[in-house]
Amino acid sequence: MKSPPFDYARARSTEEVCDLLARHGEDAKILAGGQSLVPMMAFRLLRPQWLIDINEIAALKSLALEPDAVRMGAGARQSAVLGDDAVAARVPLLRQALAFVGHAQTRNRGTIGGSLVQADPSAELPLVAQVLDAHVVLRSKSGTRTEPAATFLAGPMTTSLRPDELLEDILWPIWRDKKTGSAFTEVSRRHGDFAIVAAAAQVTLDHEGYFTRASFGVGGASPVPVAFPALARNLIGRRPEQATLRDIAHEAAANLEPGADTHASAAYRRHLASVLLRRVLQAASEAAGAVQ
Repeated sequence: MKSPPFDYARARSTEEVCDLLARHGEDAKILAGGQSLVPMMAFRLLRPQWLIDINEIAALKSLALEPDAVRMGAGARQSAVLGDDAVAARVPLLRQALAFVGHAQTRNRGTIGGSLVQADPSAELPLVAQVLDAHVVLRSKSGTRTEPAATFLAGPMTTSLRPDELLEDILWPIWRDKKTGSAFTEVSRRHGDFAIVAAAAQVTLDHEGYFTRASFGVGGASPVPVAFPALARNLIGRRPEQATLRDIAHEAAANLEPGADTHASAAYRRHLASVLLRRVLQAASEAAGAVQ
């Protein structure tokens, strides 16, 4: 199938995008990488009357290293972020997750913001945003507002983005403690497919090997990727021993309400969540310098 007819505008600035969105609202869609939007239009799952192309806006591709966060334009290509050593040094979980995103060809076009706006519950970047408590900057003609990923990701394929708003920047927090480690893994039918279940973790240890900070989460096993801040706090002051990590992972998986489809049952997804969470917590602890 082919897309229904639509009008096309190539915006040269974020101000022009906001003007177009204010004019066309729900009848318009933003075209960035197009890796999800174009196939959905071809299958007529989406029928926008307007496409607003943001690919010529350099400001939306920026990468800025701030004291406490990496500020990333929503139009930054996934391949550019994956290959940026300065970003990886400050937010290593991003590089670890991006290695699982699609293939080199799709990452060359796909954008960081596009993945977040698509809000697929099995996608890697929304999970990283939840685990790191990333914030998004949303712009409209009336100004900007900043929102945490936890509320921006409102449901499966659903965000809090308003019809007149553009996702402008993403703020990825930097954990500056020296003994910090992170890890990401997933199970999928083939490499590059969306995950059946994915897990991510980032932890900090003190010099005696006790957790001082932790965050972890699961994607693909609930309507949105889920982080577990209350359970993560239970790790503080404890060592990354096998029994501790197994029990925390099992408790987190028990709190999930996964769906079932042709690829996996709910029970299998819950089991995978427990296994993968234990693995990433162990791997992140080892990366942080845990003594084995």
